[in-house]
Amino acid sequence: MAPKTTHPVLGARALNRATLDRQLLLRPASLGVPEAVEHLLGLQAQNTKPPYYALAARLEGFRPEQLSTLMESRAVARIVTMRSTVHTHTARDAVALRGLAQPGAIDRELALFVSRGGLDGVDLDRLAELARALVEERPRTPKELREELLPHWPDADPQSLSVAARCLLPLVQVTPRGLWERGGQVALTTTDRWFADSDGPAAGGPADLDETVLRYLGAFGPASVKDMQAWCGLTRLGPAFERLRPRLLAFQDERGTELFDLPDAPRPDEDTPAPPRLLPEFDNLLLS
Repeated sequence: MAPKTTHPVLGARALNRATLDRQLLLRPASLGVPEAVEHLLGLQAQNTKPPYYALAARLEGFRPEQLSTLMESRAVARIVTMRSTVHTHTARDAVALRGLAQPGAIDRELALFVSRGGLDGVDLDRLAELARALVEERPRTPKELREELLPHWPDADPQSLSVAARCLLPLVQVTPRGLWERGGQVALTTTDRWFADSDGPAAGGPADLDETVLRYLGAFGPASVKDMQAWCGLTRLGPAFERLRPRLLAFQDERGTELFDLPDAPRPDEDTPAPPRLLPEFDNLLLS
């Protein structure tokens, strides 16, 4: 989206300091673990250890057991959301942000497997029904899902069947997968089943897009429309930013790209000291 007027310019160092501040990386934050995970809209978690390193870099006095305990209590969980990759989210965001992300990269991943022919003749609605019954009976590994589904469609590609189940259903990776100094193979169940006995809210629909734009800017801003699209895997977010324009400030970077931000969000001076921080591979700060 090209700027319609000339906006104040934010140089690279100014943007760097603003983003580091939003990402809780200029100084150790005193937030609790659930509050930090929600503020950051989740932690990239393709591997099991990075969420722990991400919080250690950001939170004052963080201990790995704090996150591990939340995962055991089902207040926090691992689930495919943004960009069709695994993230660690609170229970509320696991449901809401999975719903928001579904029509983006998750549906595109499913469409890719369909286009490759691995799901020829497969009734996807029936597959989702069967897979839900299986994983809600007890958590199943992807291998177990493939073995249970393949007799229904013996000519299908086995891997495509388990990928389709993961794309069609909001599947949580159950513990002990992801626990600190423990572990286990990936085993899956639905958000409905996993959060049924937890203290966190599991019910509800997809996150409101406009509210998510505001949350994204609070954690990653100032940012462009394309920046947010890269983060979440959705497209055509321009209209949402236009709806919110009266509530936002507009800037531009040194290349003239229009940037949006929350009026009261911190934008430190570009000379603000930025101490070194150890970040894990694939941290969302680096990806999006």
